[in-house]
Amino acid sequence: MPPPYGQRAYPGDYSGVPAIAYAPKPDGQPDPGEVVWTWVPYEEDHSVGKDRPVLLVGSDGDWLLAVMLTSKDHDHDARQEHRAGREWVDVGLGAWDRSGRASEVRVNRIIRVDPDAIRR
Repeated sequence: MPPPYGQRAYPGDYSGVPAIAYAPKPDGQPDPGEVVWTWVPYEEDHSVGKDRPVLLVGSDGDWLLAVMLTSKDHDHDARQEHRAGREWVDVGLGAWDRSGRASEVRVNRIIRVDPDAIRR
């Protein structure tokens, strides 16, 4: 059975610093700068994960690169998150959260996303 995040096997998280882009186009194709939904594999085990919104930030070959969003406020536990190796940045409100909550993105984990696995 193919993985829930696309038809291809997940090649692992992107390492390094990608060329960050903001280039949304109204052409129906996913572009850097858009928030979309996709399956995000867990960091510790890529065979399991969860459906969540991500911010597209660039590409790596035919894979898109994304950072995951959360509505959990990590400001109150920033030191604990930093010690655990997780860095979060506030991005504000958006239509991706039906409850209208502010969101944050995790900036030190870049996920590869199969463009065919994206939903809006």
